[in-house]
Amino acid sequence: MSDIRVWVNGQVVDADVPSIRALDHGVTVGDGAFETCKIVKGEAFAMTRHLRRLGRTLSGLGLPPIDDAVVREGVKEVLSIEDPIAFGRVRITVTAGAGPLSSDRHDSPPTIVIASTPSSAHAPSAAVVTVPWVRNERAATAGLKTTSYAENVIAITHARSNGAEEALLANTRGELCEGTASNVFVVTDGVLRTPPLDSGCLAGITRELAIEWCREAGLEVVEEALPFDVLQSADEVIISNSSRDMQGVHLVDDRQLTPAPGPVTAKVVDIWRTAEADLGIDP
Repeated sequence: MSDIRVWVNGQVVDADVPSIRALDHGVTVGDGAFETCKIVKGEAFAMTRHLRRLGRTLSGLGLPPIDDAVVREGVKEVLSIEDPIAFGRVRITVTAGAGPLSSDRHDSPPTIVIASTPSSAHAPSAAVVTVPWVRNERAATAGLKTTSYAENVIAITHARSNGAEEALLANTRGELCEGTASNVFVVTDGVLRTPPLDSGCLAGITRELAIEWCREAGLEVVEEALPFDVLQSADEVIISNSSRDMQGVHLVDDRQLTPAPGPVTAKVVDIWRTAEADLGIDP
């Protein structure tokens, strides 16, 4: 793990050395929140938006807010170790801190972990699979980016075992919701469509920016409930997150989509790249 740089509660630490309590509530019950920012030329992209969403997740979990300035300083420190990372990701994790061996909480200061690593850019398109498990849009954690990720681990492991790099899920109403680590868009009748937030999907930062930037560029984007089987008829499918940006899909289960990226996807990618270049690192 020599390429992973880690900062914990104000100190840069060795990634291979234990640095949080064994009874940290984030370890015992997954009681925490996290954000992952893209790194571009040594800087974290869209940090303000990510910190805003981190605050919403902490509030939704009933955890106290943290000082954004502390997180920004930690990100700055971890990104200044050795040579700048040209492209990669930095993850900010905040847990409830020390806790009991139960779901109850202690009155403990939070644990803040910031880790960064270089990574490779994604290909222009990806293969995805649909899975039988669903998102519960009425769950207490719906729409929150929490560290309780076991459902996603199961789904992405299934996807990988079937030669895909992402798994897409419906919600309990049978509507298209999201991927394990991505939002999803489809193109039907030439219109870019994506599930609304009340579907239970995460309010993705890339999703948010793509909707804003595409609409500003004159491209119609509709947020609406979509049947899960739209994936079997849509002309184009796009998945989005902070490392993929807006990535086309060339295979859904055994359904080939050609060309991929399709014409609307290509336009979306061009809009994204232009806006990102114009607006800079913290749009």
